[in-house]
Amino acid sequence: MSENPTKHTKVLIIGSGPAGYTAAIYAARAMLKPILVHGMEPGGQLTTTTDVENFPGFKDVIQGPWLMDQMKGQAEVVGTEMIQDHIASVDLKSKPFKAVGDSGQIYEADSIIISTGAQARWLNIDSEQSFRGFGVSACATCDGFFFKDKTVAVVGGGNAAVEEAMFLTKFASKVQLIHRRDSLRAEKLLQKKLMENKKIEIIWDSVVDEVIGDNDPKNVTGLKIKNVKTNKIDELKIDGLFIAIGHDPATSIFKDQLEMDNEGYLITKPESTETNIPGVFAAGDVKDKIFRQAVTAAGMGCMAALEAEKHLSE
Repeated sequence: MSENPTKHTKVLIIGSGPAGYTAAIYAARAMLKPILVHGMEPGGQLTTTTDVENFPGFKDVIQGPWLMDQMKGQAEVVGTEMIQDHIASVDLKSKPFKAVGDSGQIYEADSIIISTGAQARWLNIDSEQSFRGFGVSACATCDGFFFKDKTVAVVGGGNAAVEEAMFLTKFASKVQLIHRRDSLRAEKLLQKKLMENKKIEIIWDSVVDEVIGDNDPKNVTGLKIKNVKTNKIDELKIDGLFIAIGHDPATSIFKDQLEMDNEGYLITKPESTETNIPGVFAAGDVKDKIFRQAVTAAGMGCMAALEAEKHLSE
């Protein structure tokens, strides 16, 4: 345990990424001297994305990790204190709010901006994990381009899975959608579009049993899939596998303190980033399961900082 004295700040930002860094830039420019606490890998999901072509302001393709480094640097230059620590618990019941890091450091804050983000859910089978980044992906918009004229499979049955499958038909010659049930959860309109797409084949009542591939060079060559009704195992020849079974927001430390939906996303007031506790704000993928874009996360980070400043001045 560290013997560090308690650190006090007007604005504590928990989490980095476009939301956290943009909140820090705005809070620092408002002379609030924010502290931003980030984990082992600052920058969030964008650090696992290579080519970014949809962030406004860059006509050439930029790299996700570079964009996050730039935002981090910008936040530091205007006066943000960056600390690498992992917030293990928070107490939002009394003012000032309290957060405790794994390091033992105690942070006291007059306001908190939560930008802890979300992670893609994986199937969590060994073969999937060993081919992650080598043909197994959780982001079609990030990696679809690499599968031009190839065969790919998508796992899932919700809106995200259907959207990913349709997006992939721009590149792939064939897309197989693997779903563990015999009907999709996706919106009817999306389902209709899916069924009309000649490039897509749906494999019902099935789960991925194993990802098959080569090791040198590392790439995916196929899948073993199991029919959940008959237990029969079939082999598919594919070049890429996309997992689209949802995301998990990083909100476990806020359970029983902040309002969240049934999936764990923080709920904020309409047209606002404020949670059910005044002075506590949430920005980015931790509260947004609809858009999940770098630019919308950055926009919410800005909103959160402006709302925190207003809250503090009152």
